[in-house]
Amino acid sequence: MDHFAGLDVSVKETSVCIVDDTGRIVREVKVASEPDALLAVLQNPAYHFKRIGLEAGPLSQWLFSALAEAGLPVICVETRHMRAVLKAQINKTDRNDARGIAQMMRVGLFKPVHVKTLVAQEQRMLLTSRKLLQRKLLDLESDLRGTLRNFGLKVGIVSGSRYEARVRELVAGFPRLAAITEPLLNVRRVMRQQFAVLHKMLLDTVRGDRVCRRLMTAPGVGAVVALTYRATVDQPQRFVHSRAVGAHVGLTPKRYQSGETDYDGRVSKCGDALLRTMLYEAAQVLLTHGNKWSWLKAWGMRVAQRRGMRRAIVRRLAVVLHRMWVDGSEFRWSKDSAAVPAVA
Repeated sequence: MDHFAGLDVSVKETSVCIVDDTGRIVREVKVASEPDALLAVLQNPAYHFKRIGLEAGPLSQWLFSALAEAGLPVICVETRHMRAVLKAQINKTDRNDARGIAQMMRVGLFKPVHVKTLVAQEQRMLLTSRKLLQRKLLDLESDLRGTLRNFGLKVGIVSGSRYEARVRELVAGFPRLAAITEPLLNVRRVMRQQFAVLHKMLLDTVRGDRVCRRLMTAPGVGAVVALTYRATVDQPQRFVHSRAVGAHVGLTPKRYQSGETDYDGRVSKCGDALLRTMLYEAAQVLLTHGNKWSWLKAWGMRVAQRRGMRRAIVRRLAVVLHRMWVDGSEFRWSKDSAAVPAVA
């Protein structure tokens, strides 16, 4: 007899529900959210698991890897899809959620998600940590600018290296303001130093990665865009067609069809927000700053004339990068030699 399990994972404890192929509950238990505790329950020889499901979340990658290495048929389920199914329950509890997940595994009503490799997770952490420091640094500078403006002290347009000297110059005649701004300037100095450390680490990672160097041959694609694309896609073979990458990162329009009503909406934005942002920035650089002409820029300019700059080239760029990765080829500047799939 086949068995199915549902794991409702929280930070401290995980609710486990095991059902048989008829839907009858065989066992329910709550254990610590640790691989060893889960394996002690799931590796019972009395159970013959066909599918074990857990929701995608902060601990899912760690637990998924441990259960998969133990040879268990574990599946990570897409969060929005699982929430839509489980919200039909009247009472929401960890126990009921585990029951619902187990039944989803039994009837096959789930949407699996790709669990990234350890390398991709590390690259992603590097990107998000760098982005966090960059954002906090800008927030600190903007807040300091706005605060000083209340006293008639205008920082103006200055470079990052001149910012601290400019602020000290402005508050020189205000001892109280100088004492208040000093801790902020010290924090800013440390943040700039650590941001430089992370940025150098990113550049070193890209320099040693053949895939990233190949992606950077495309116009508009720099080190940050290449590594973001590399970490997000992770394994290009999981996309049968290159054009599927656009839908994966939320760059395809939503569709609503019911009866006589049928229309396409805006892009879904269901995928990775960081990659969408990076692709948009790369597309803008390609269209507005690139000095060298290419078939991709020509195509993007035609789209921009019809639909505007914001809609031009972003999804096509995601498709082209995937095809370059799969083919192992660099960007082909000539349209005649560029075997790139069309975007539907």
